[in-house]
Amino acid sequence: MASSPQAVQSPPRHVAIVMDGNGRWARKRFMPRGMGHKAGVDALVKVVQATADRGIGYLTVFAFSSENWKRPEEEVSGLMSLLIVALSKYLAKLKDDGVRIRIAGDLDSVSDKVREALRGAERETQDNSRLVLTVAFNYGGRWDIVQACQRAMAAGLRPDQLDEQALAKFMTMSYAPDPDLFIRTGGEVRLSNFLLWQSAYAELFFTDCLWPDFDGAELDRALASFYARERRFGDVGASGEGDGAIGVIEDVQPSSQGN
Repeated sequence: MASSPQAVQSPPRHVAIVMDGNGRWARKRFMPRGMGHKAGVDALVKVVQATADRGIGYLTVFAFSSENWKRPEEEVSGLMSLLIVALSKYLAKLKDDGVRIRIAGDLDSVSDKVREALRGAERETQDNSRLVLTVAFNYGGRWDIVQACQRAMAAGLRPDQLDEQALAKFMTMSYAPDPDLFIRTGGEVRLSNFLLWQSAYAELFFTDCLWPDFDGAELDRALASFYARERRFGDVGASGEGDGAIGVIEDVQPSSQGN
């Protein structure tokens, strides 16, 4: 008997990743935390290639949050230096691979050197289109929503003109579709103020894998989980059995008490 045809699964258009676990990866190997961050950069370059190879058009990674300034000054300084070194080392390769780099975040409070390195990477790769790699740097989801409201007000929008569609145009990543798949490594199960607006209907995937160990095989595990889900966006879905946004009315049997 001929096998039944299988449905073709389209890759997610946009994958977002919280790259967590660099410090623990280093600690397990009795290394300084900085070595974990360096290994994390090497992992990112490999994952960028794996993402592009799988036909995914947008990849957004959480590189430095607005809360990360609370870390020890030595670590923050090391992260800034690592960023500049990493761009110098890998920018040409990413450009040759068709990757376009974009930055999301508040760069007003970073050093001129870091700001110019990030903006330079954007300029160098602006003509590429194989994969849009957004680096969220000094970024916070709440900050993003606030700055969008401020920009909308500055543009003269009246309250009656402001709806979800209008505000979305002022978000830092208005150029990209919302994430379809949100991945967090390192075993933590939270969003940590990352892409709060954009991830309203993203499929969430949490893994114990520490970021420096994340590779194409781990990406495929996340994609397999994504393909196995039915995305309903508040509707009942193709099966007609989804709970939807208002929940499901269960078949409650009459109580036997008092009979």
